[in-house]
Amino acid sequence: MRWSQSFIPTVREAPADAEVASHIFLLRAGYIRQVAAGLYEYLPLAWRSLLKIQAIVRREMDTIAQEFHMPALHPAELWQASGRWELMGGNLFRLKDRFQRDLCLGMTHEEAMAALAAKELRSYKQLPQIWYQIQTKFRDEPRPRSGLLRVREFIMKDAYSFDLNEAGLDVSYQKHDRVYRRIFDACGLRYVAVEAHSGAMGGSQSQEFMVLGEAGEDLVALCAACGYAANLEKAQAHPAPVADPEAAGGAPEEFATPHQRTIAEVSALTGEAPGRLAKSLVYMVEEESGPEAVLVVVRGDDEASEAKLGTALGGREFRPARPEEIVDATGAPPGSVGPVKARRPLRILADHALRGRHHLIVGANREGFHLRGVTPGEHFTPEWADLREVRSGNACTKCGAPLTVSKAIEIGHIFKLGRKYSHALGVSVQDEAGSAAEPIMGSYGIGIERILVAAIEQNCDKSGFWLPRSIAPYSVIVTPTNLGDAAIAAASERVVAALTAQGEDVLFDDRDERAGVKFKDADLIGIPRRITVGKKAAQGIVEVVDRATGAMREVEMSAIERADW
Repeated sequence: MRWSQSFIPTVREAPADAEVASHIFLLRAGYIRQVAAGLYEYLPLAWRSLLKIQAIVRREMDTIAQEFHMPALHPAELWQASGRWELMGGNLFRLKDRFQRDLCLGMTHEEAMAALAAKELRSYKQLPQIWYQIQTKFRDEPRPRSGLLRVREFIMKDAYSFDLNEAGLDVSYQKHDRVYRRIFDACGLRYVAVEAHSGAMGGSQSQEFMVLGEAGEDLVALCAACGYAANLEKAQAHPAPVADPEAAGGAPEEFATPHQRTIAEVSALTGEAPGRLAKSLVYMVEEESGPEAVLVVVRGDDEASEAKLGTALGGREFRPARPEEIVDATGAPPGSVGPVKARRPLRILADHALRGRHHLIVGANREGFHLRGVTPGEHFTPEWADLREVRSGNACTKCGAPLTVSKAIEIGHIFKLGRKYSHALGVSVQDEAGSAAEPIMGSYGIGIERILVAAIEQNCDKSGFWLPRSIAPYSVIVTPTNLGDAAIAAASERVVAALTAQGEDVLFDDRDERAGVKFKDADLIGIPRRITVGKKAAQGIVEVVDRATGAMREVEMSAIERADW
């Protein structure tokens, strides 16, 4: 492809609202243009890369699955059957047709695939099945940002497995684990697989594939010693030990804490370390009878994880209580709330880090007062759960080494869904005994654009970026320094012809521009290798530049023609 005939609108400066490297360079390199918040046009360079990524995904997925193409527009009944019409809230794009029937734009296709299976699968002999598609998805993202990382329309490879039992699901899950690793290896990414939280998808087990980087919106806990890795929503760790006073009997003692509402303020007043305090938080949980207050208690130096709380609550919807709801439930405003003697009996969930602790300081459920000498299990009876958010420096539960918490970009996610969607959509087959059985499902997603974004975040400098050859829009750019020189022009055409014959994707920068402009553009647009045709062309010599390292070497044109370069 000749640059002079291509649409590659490079710019020197990115818009001020572009903050992460991938967003900046995708705009500057002429890969994308914004239409509206969270909506982007993919220009030729981007689309060439995205098509190459899809080809890798398709090649590997075809080894274990069959490709489908499902509608992006779904009738509301599918999502109502699974309960996600309500659960997804404002994230689901909803609309009505001319007959006022409710529809939505799919953000994923569990319901649609399960509905198809319900109509077509009849016998265990048809199982296992693995179906996948590469399809446009939609999410009414409230705060689109970071370029292609948080958008309202995106391309996803989503796959779904149907097996008769858990053993079959284990096989399908492991197949996807292996295929995903091959896909990300082929795309040239450095990634880590981490234990993950299933969220609104549900299910018994899930694993995310993450690329570490400051642009990431996820946090992962990693152990360099033993390899433990988990999303912060799932991660477990031992907090730093805190010494409690010697155990002694007696009732908790109330003391005044006027205007001291935060853990830091009460810690400063009492001289006790924050880990000697217990933090009490009130949430409203949706029950059949209506919202009910639940008290969540964690160490004073910890933060509660709402993802873990959701798991402890069995997937029920919940939200932080409003100030007036907190007073109604406990008798005290925020800052004085505690697990002992609330205004009315409350369900109490306490983090495991408080198990075995004694003589803690907690809110007294009276404004401006706290209690000291409170022992969980003696002065209040909680349900124990993993509720704390892991922090860097916490000890790994597997080997005891300190964990590191890092930002990461999610590029893929695999789930064991169980029978949630099979049951909701009526998927049933006859098993070997002739009885009806609900197949067990798995769900497996890859963000196509996220692979491109992750590759840029991993491979960039102040001048631009370089992509792995397998997903770069062109594998090599040929840059003549002066096309007005007949020898350089002829040599450039000869090099382009030779590379094209070898199957290389070649971009020929035939523009009437200064060499410096061409070099800057070549560094910017993500092509991994540059062949510079300059003054030594008359001697049969060109320069090969590796974009990643900047290494430059002289190569004879005859070696280029022999593909020995």
